Amino acid sequence: MPRREYGDAGQAFPVYLTVIGGLLLLAFAYFAVGQAGANRNGAQTAADAAALAAAQDTRDQLAGQWVKDVLDPAKWQDVFDGVVPVDASCPKADQLAAANDAHIEQCAPTGPLGYEVKVKSDKPVGDSIVPGTENQYATATAKAVIEPLCTFDTAAKGKDVLPRLTCKDRDWDIDPKDPVDLPEPRDLFDVHLAD
Repeated sequence: MPRREYGDAGQAFPVYLTVIGGLLLLAFAYFAVGQAGANRNGAQTAADAAALAAAQDTRDQLAGQWVKDVLDPAKWQDVFDGVVPVDASCPKADQLAAANDAHIEQCAPTGPLGYEVKVKSDKPVGDSIVPGTENQYATATAKAVIEPLCTFDTAAKGKDVLPRLTCKDRDWDIDPKDPVDLPEPRDLFDVHLAD
């Protein structure tokens, strides 16, 4: 058998370095993707919280208006439809966005019983192997709706009797001479995120 003049010794080391370098590059790329995903999730949390805050503030105002009009059932339907005047609720959305390290870029009612909020994260994605991410900020949008939980029939009652308010979990018979033990805002309306 002829003798080799050049051996294969040391050939594995460059391959080993190439594989390790590739794995490190891949790890940094995954880290950058994870970092961006975490930033995006934080922005979505801020958007969800802000939209819910705006809708809950409006719900509370509607419930307050219902309490004011409790002795005038002719006005109840307008309250449950959300067509009574309420103050702007976007400042509440801004407070919740700020508490979640973001700020409101857009906040608007979506009809009388809902809000859509767009937020932008206050913190950038940060430095990573992907160029330009140090100046990228996550944005997210969320919608929240207010759903009335009660029904009533004004036609079946007399002048001195208020209609029975039938809500999701309870019926309310309100005495017009002593209107106490009234439903809470959460009894009258449900607030949840919409798709």
